[in-house]
Amino acid sequence: MGSMRPRVGDVVLALLVTAVGVIGTAAAHRWAGHGLRGFDGLGVAFVVVAGASLAWRRRAPLVVLGVVAVAVSGYLVTGYRYGPILLALLVAVYSAARHRPPRTAGIAAAAALLLLWAHTLITGPGWAGLVPASAWVLVPFAAGLVARTQSEAVARQRAEALRRRVDDERLRIAQEVHDVVGHGLAAIKMQADVALHVLPKKPEQAEIALTAISRTSSDALDELRATLAVVRAGTGQGPEPGLSRVHDLVNRTRDAGVEVSLRVRGEAPELPKAVDLTGYRILQESLTNVLRHSREQRAEITVDYSPQEVVIEIRNPSPAIGGGDGLGIPGMRRRVDALGGQFSAGQSDGWFRVHARLPIGAQQ
Repeated sequence: MGSMRPRVGDVVLALLVTAVGVIGTAAAHRWAGHGLRGFDGLGVAFVVVAGASLAWRRRAPLVVLGVVAVAVSGYLVTGYRYGPILLALLVAVYSAARHRPPRTAGIAAAAALLLLWAHTLITGPGWAGLVPASAWVLVPFAAGLVARTQSEAVARQRAEALRRRVDDERLRIAQEVHDVVGHGLAAIKMQADVALHVLPKKPEQAEIALTAISRTSSDALDELRATLAVVRAGTGQGPEPGLSRVHDLVNRTRDAGVEVSLRVRGEAPELPKAVDLTGYRILQESLTNVLRHSREQRAEITVDYSPQEVVIEIRNPSPAIGGGDGLGIPGMRRRVDALGGQFSAGQSDGWFRVHARLPIGAQQ
C-alpha cells in the first residue's frame, strides 16, 4: 500500500502537467506573434508525450528526462511558442537529481541542457538566451540535489537511531543473562568445591551440597527460561523477578555457603516494574560478586522502603569486590542511571559497600 501512493501521485502529477500544458499552450498561441507556428496536432503530441512520461519519473527518472528533453527540444525547434511544456522539463530534471546519484543525474541533465542550447542557438534568441535556457535545468537540478541530500541525512539518522536501539537491547539482554547465569554458576561452583572437599570424609555433607547445587541450578534455569521467553515475545511483559523474592535469593546464597544477614525497613509500596527488577538485579549481582571474589563469605543487606524511593545497601568485609567483565558493577550503575537514581560502589572503613537509591515517584 505504501509503495502505491507515490505511484498514484506521479500519475496524478503527470495528468495535471499534461492538462496545464495543453490548455496553457493553446491559450498562449492565441496571442502568438508573427512567424510562430500555430498550435496544432503535432504540438499537442509534444506536450502530451512530455507530460505523460512523468508518470514514470520515480521508476525511470533518467529515461523520463531523456524523453521530456527530446519532446521539449522538438517542440521548440519546430517553432512553437514558449509555454507550460517547460514545466515537464522542470519536474523531469528535479526527479533525476532527486532519485539518482549526483554524477549520473548530472550527466543526464547536461545532455538535456545541450538540447536546449541547440534550440537557443539555432532557432531561438541566440547567445543572449543561453542563461535563461540554462536556468530551466540548473535550478531544478540544484533543488533535486538538496532534497536528495536532506533525505539521505534523515535516513542516516533513522538508521543510527535504530542501531542504537538494537545495541541497547542487545546490552540489556546480555545484562539479564549475565545476572541470572552468573549468580547461579557462582553458587554452583561454591557448593561443588564444598562437595569435593568433604566427599572423602563426610559424604553426608557432600550430599547436602549436591542437593543445594540441584536446587540452585533448577532456580537459575527457570529464571533464565523466563528471561528468554520475554526476549522471544519482544515485549517487556513477563514473569520477571523483583524485590518480593529477595528472601529466596538470600536463602539460595546462604545454601551456597555465604553468611547473609537481611534487614528490611519500612513497608514495601507497589513498585514500578523497572525499579523492582533493578533492585533485585543489584542484590543478585552484589551477592554473586561476594561468592566469586570475596575472601570472607559474609554479606549484610539493608533494603529501606519509603513512598518516594527504595534504598539498597550491600556490605562485605573485603578490601575490594568487582566484576571485571564490564557487566558487573558497570551494569548495576547503568541500570540505576537509567532510572534517574544514584549508585556508588567502593571501599569504606574496611568494607566493600554497594549503595543504590532508586526513585519510585518518577516511574509511576
